[in-house]
Amino acid sequence: MGDFFQNGTITTLHNMDPAHHEVLEKQLIDFSEQHPITLLLPSLYSELATPALENIVQELKQVTFINHIVVGLDKANISEYRHALQFFSRLPQEVTVLWNDGSRLQAIDKQLKEKGLAPLEAGKGRNVWYCLGYILSCNNSNVIALHDCDIVTYSREMLTRLIYPVTNPTFNYEFCKGYYRRIADNKVNGRVSRLLITPLIRALKKVLGPVEYLAYLDSFRYPLAGEMAFKTDVAYDLKIPGNWGLELGVLSEIHRNHAINRICQIDIADNYDHKHQDMSFDDQNSGLSKMSLDISKAFFRKLAANGEVFTPEIIRTIKACYYRIALDLIQMYSDDATMSGLTLDRHAEEQSVELFAKNIMIAGNEFFDKPMEAPFMPSWNRVVSAIPGILDDIKTSVEEDRLNYG
Repeated sequence: MGDFFQNGTITTLHNMDPAHHEVLEKQLIDFSEQHPITLLLPSLYSELATPALENIVQELKQVTFINHIVVGLDKANISEYRHALQFFSRLPQEVTVLWNDGSRLQAIDKQLKEKGLAPLEAGKGRNVWYCLGYILSCNNSNVIALHDCDIVTYSREMLTRLIYPVTNPTFNYEFCKGYYRRIADNKVNGRVSRLLITPLIRALKKVLGPVEYLAYLDSFRYPLAGEMAFKTDVAYDLKIPGNWGLELGVLSEIHRNHAINRICQIDIADNYDHKHQDMSFDDQNSGLSKMSLDISKAFFRKLAANGEVFTPEIIRTIKACYYRIALDLIQMYSDDATMSGLTLDRHAEEQSVELFAKNIMIAGNEFFDKPMEAPFMPSWNRVVSAIPGILDDIKTSVEEDRLNYG
């Protein structure tokens, strides 16, 4: 049941009346005439064959407040790029597909590498970064929305609610983060948020004392949600992480660049399900194991940049504190699940916590070994300063790909 309770330092926008969506959608159509909206969809080519993306396309066909849809296409050859153009051509909006593996965008990447400005690793972060560069080159939107292409429970209502707070001219928000329940097949999901981020934030607060940044992060109901919307101007100064710390890194950048009262989160769905990652207990370079390492390092780097001092002893204390808090939370989650008739595997939950605790220590050691490592891609303001015509080059490359292969 929704309520008006405000927890933390950012505004929480609830969903008291799901039927009110129709009113919001009509208003958003009016707002979008003066404030054009671009939707960014980072996608692997393999996702085109999934029921999730097919449903997303069918829902987007009914959306009239989106001006432009930009699809970042990863892991595609030339025939697959052509198929993607055809796949998305059903949409009534203007659609642009960035062929990230094509020779033209690869040439742009090489040019950026020569200046030390290119993303260091492939993945969602790199995909989103290049898409933002293209969107900025178009200069045809006031608002950018972003969500993944693997959402099984997608509906256009999610998009309406996500975009509305940063598009309504009477509101004051520059950034909006979505949140939702994570339940599927009668099971409680959202393992990394529940079992790593929440207890780690609380452990850091206990060990380091009051830190405004940690209070800010602890205000988000679902900090790892991939659904977000923001004013286009926000994208110029945004430094995006290239690893699994993307969502957390964006929240950190928003905190650094914008006032708290310009940030909000919104309930966008009663339930949410998407493609699940393996825990990867035996492989630190994949799945949720790598995600937990990247996220833990992101915490240490951000807090160090804020002036916090870390030593091996402090990292060990944080790990021990995290482990105790996480185990206590598992009991709370278990009781909560029982009251709602849901399933929660206590053994699997504790195994996950043990892996995350180990990875917190590994992340701490890697942080000490490489204290100057820069996981963020540069802001587009910096890239444009170094290569003034780069945005036009990206736009031209994307258009030439479409003209030559479309």
